[in-house]
Amino acid sequence: MRALAGRDEAARLVQRYGKRLDAPCGSLTHLFPEPGVLAEAEPDSTLGALAAALADGTVRLGPGADRDEAREALAAVPGLDERTIAVIRTRALGDPDVAPPGPDVPDSWRPWRSYALNHLRAAGELEYR
Repeated sequence: MRALAGRDEAARLVQRYGKRLDAPCGSLTHLFPEPGVLAEAEPDSTLGALAAALADGTVRLGPGADRDEAREALAAVPGLDERTIAVIRTRALGDPDVAPPGPDVPDSWRPWRSYALNHLRAAGELEYR
């Protein structure tokens, strides 16, 4: 969900809609909200649309999910752009070979384009817009 909601927004969602732990673990006091909870809480947002698609199984991002099927399902979610879909494929599905729109990524970097781009971004050599 952080591909759609930044760190501060994710923290707000956890505080507002997350399930409080009976026994906190260090600084962890809440679990991230279930997709169905977010879908009901944010029905008119892109985040709510994605959460609804996750809750009803239209979008599958769990273990064994097919990356290409997930990409097609994500493309059908209102408000998701290609860059966000690329980030979700990389982070949620562990796809090592995603090239988001924008940076010119040579084919010679296949099948590790995701890793190469993340490395360049972390090194300050690449900026996502």
